[in-house]
Amino acid sequence: MTRPNRLPFLPTRLATCLLGGLMAGTCLPVAALHAQMAAATLSTADRGWVQRIQTYLDGITTLEAQFQQLAPDGKRATGTAWLNRPGRMRFEYDKPSPLLLVANHGQVVFNDSQLGQTTTLPLDKTPLGLLLRPGLQLSGDVTVTAFTHANGLVQVTLVRTASPGDGSLTLVFHDNPLSLRSWSVVDAQGQATQVDLFNVRLGGGPMPDGLFDTNIGDQ
Repeated sequence: MTRPNRLPFLPTRLATCLLGGLMAGTCLPVAALHAQMAAATLSTADRGWVQRIQTYLDGITTLEAQFQQLAPDGKRATGTAWLNRPGRMRFEYDKPSPLLLVANHGQVVFNDSQLGQTTTLPLDKTPLGLLLRPGLQLSGDVTVTAFTHANGLVQVTLVRTASPGDGSLTLVFHDNPLSLRSWSVVDAQGQATQVDLFNVRLGGGPMPDGLFDTNIGDQ
């Protein structure tokens, strides 16, 4: 097992994107990442939307959806995502992809069965960990760095207040009814990844513990 942020068995560009956002994405200049760290100036209406988003996200206990991701070369990856808040997530990629990602016990575990390699990093060092945290709040130790509401979509960008350099998480919602549509992650290296969700199902009851087994090397 390799240490976080060191994946010698993967090309550097792919490795850093995987660590930051579930898969390889397009790479942003570091200056663009720094620009996302300052707190946004929010209107009263904006703050109302941020509060609604906080309530919506904190109310999610289980989520199952199909997802689609776009690689730097334009190729698409699809699969099924499960979230069981707080703290648990599984991204299972459709064949022939060899990739599987599971979050549980405060860790994110990524497995490439084709290479026979598994990588582990702390969940609280990944931007996506913000979505899985208990008692989710979009203030205090989380800073809103950007907000827009237009054309039926609401978009909010978040960083950890104490460590914005860990990366940012941008969430996109349909506004009526409020529902999660997609997210994008910019990691500590300035690499960006987008995940689009389809056929989202919320609150479907308890999920099997086996979905979130982090011993995924043989799965």
